[in-house]
Amino acid sequence: MDLRIFTEPQQGASYDTLLTVAKATEDLGFDAFYRSDHYLRMGQGDGLPGPTDAWITLAGLARETKRIRLGTLMTAGTFRLPGVLAIQVAQVDQMSGGRVELGLGAGWFEDEHKAYGIPFPKEKFGRLEEQLAIVTGLWATEVGKTFSYDGTYYQLTDSPALPKPAQSKIPVLIGGHGAKRTPRLAAQYADEFNIPFASLEDSEKQFGRVREAAEAAGRTPDDLVYSNALVVCVGRDDAEVARRAAVIGRDVAELKANGLAGSPAEVVDKIGRFAAIGASRIYLQVLDLDDLDHLDLIASQVQSQLG
Repeated sequence: MDLRIFTEPQQGASYDTLLTVAKATEDLGFDAFYRSDHYLRMGQGDGLPGPTDAWITLAGLARETKRIRLGTLMTAGTFRLPGVLAIQVAQVDQMSGGRVELGLGAGWFEDEHKAYGIPFPKEKFGRLEEQLAIVTGLWATEVGKTFSYDGTYYQLTDSPALPKPAQSKIPVLIGGHGAKRTPRLAAQYADEFNIPFASLEDSEKQFGRVREAAEAAGRTPDDLVYSNALVVCVGRDDAEVARRAAVIGRDVAELKANGLAGSPAEVVDKIGRFAAIGASRIYLQVLDLDDLDHLDLIASQVQSQLG
């Protein structure tokens, strides 16, 4: 089971804070550092010092880390034109020496679009499908050849399809709860399918839908990685769990029901149940980015037991 650290910096985090967490992620032996792609805090609070851009952040981290994978859950398709996104991600992949992964979603948080003057189109899923075709098509085009695309939402004419990533293929993540279109899109384009903040039962059902879609598309279902994103809150005892839950404004019982919370033994047990339904990777949503002792505890007493 791979454990990855997943941050939500729109809730309030500077680049320096993210750099500190990313370096701790690497030093403690976690597999990857991921971040969300949002420009507005959700819920209460001021979100100070303000939003950071996902791909600018990852470009900086690409030069400051050496081992960990770097990516997004999920880059909002509404924020970037697909040709520009392909250039950005390929460049950051080069800067990292080939450690980048692209999680790409349709975009959903309308308020942040209004706050920063970003168009929020009604038809987002169709745009996402074309974006995936364009980004992967640009990367796959041989050097010296051109790429063209005539879609409903995007048109590209004789693109040189440059630059190329350092990796021969950047892993693409697609995720969500949709029962039909999402599994189909994952089967067509994804290297990994991620379901965020879902129960064991719902995760198992969605993994099954993606496997069926992969078979229908002529792929071997096991070609895909299946993963979960879950909030994490671990403590050495009940008091420490309660303290960490209070800091992030959550109830312990709710965290245990919907995330990975409790003692290291409790969390290891629940991770085992996700492994049993086919998950081989978990993104640990860490909400208190100042609590590096939390990461150390997870590394020493949870990750160490997973093999």
